[in-house]
Formats: sequence, structure tokens, C-alpha cells
Amino acid sequence: MPIPKKGLIFDLLLQIKFLIVAFINFTYSVIPFFFLKKLFLRLFKIKLGAKTYIHRGVKFFHIGNITIGHNSVINFGCYLDNRREIHIGNNVGIAHNTKIYTLGHDLNDPEFGTRGSRVTINDNVFVFSNCMIMPGITIGEGAVILPGSIVTKDVSPYTIVGGNPAKYIKDRTTEINYSINYGYWYAL
Repeated sequence: MPIPKKGLIFDLLLQIKFLIVAFINFTYSVIPFFFLKKLFLRLFKIKLGAKTYIHRGVKFFHIGNITIGHNSVINFGCYLDNRREIHIGNNVGIAHNTKIYTLGHDLNDPEFGTRGSRVTINDNVFVFSNCMIMPGITIGEGAVILPGSIVTKDVSPYTIVGGNPAKYIKDRTTEINYSINYGYWYAL
């Protein structure tokens, strides 16, 4: 029997989902060690590669739908709207208070329905603090998003973008020779 889109059963199931997500967010913030945090997230189908860290204060919006490669970091205070899929590659740095959205409202829908799609952040990308990445965006390999930028269109590989909305500023070198390893407790 399909679950109705409206009614008491639907509302109850939705409330249970919100309680589970609240449990994930609260519990994740109090787990002290990264290896335990990683095991905890695996229970909820969030996949993290080796030497990848999600710091305290990060807010998840759903269960699952996140895959992050190796040597990547999500710093404190970020929002990960995983109601649709988020795929983050290897050696990616996402600075504090960045918001990645995968779902929003259709402003022209008479019922204000939702629409959205996957966000993909490829290898060797760096997103500075306080950025917003909107639904359906792909950020190309090696790109840099400057602080406070709002990314509303795909970003080409090895480019630097910034502003509101984010615009091309210049190219970045393709010779990237560093590996992110930012597993410090209570890092800022």
C-alpha cells in the first residue's frame, strides 16, 4: 500500500524522519573521536573515505545521500542538505559555515512544491568560508570558491570564482601538490 502524500500517516512518518535527523545531528556533535564519528555516520549510510573529516556543528538534513572521497574536510558549522545526493571528491576542503543545498521550492508551482538535484564537488576543490552552493551544481576539479560566494551555476575545472552570484575571476594552476589532512579535534 503506497504512503499517502497528505494526511495523518504522512505527517507522522515525516515527524519521525525529522526526529531521526535531529538525533543524528545532536549525537554526532557530542561524539569525541573521529573514528567513532565515522562509524556512527556509516550507520546512517553516509560514506567517508580515508583521512576524511566532518567537524563539529555540521548539520545534516536527511539520512544517507552523502559520499565523500579521501583526504577531504568539512569544517564546523556547515549545512549539508542531503535530501538529494551530495558527492564530494578526494582532497576537497570546505571551510566553516558553508551551506550546500540540494533541494528548494519551485517558485512558479501553485502548490510551492520542491525541486532539486545532486551537487557534485570534484577532486582538489577548495570552498572558502560562508559560501552557498545551490541545487544541481557541479564544481569542476581544482576549482576555488572565494569567501562569501553564492554558486548558482556550474564552475569550470581549475578556475577561481567569487561573488554573488559567483563569477569567473581567473584560472588556477593545474599543478596541485598537497594533500588535505585536517583531523584536529575542535579545530577552527
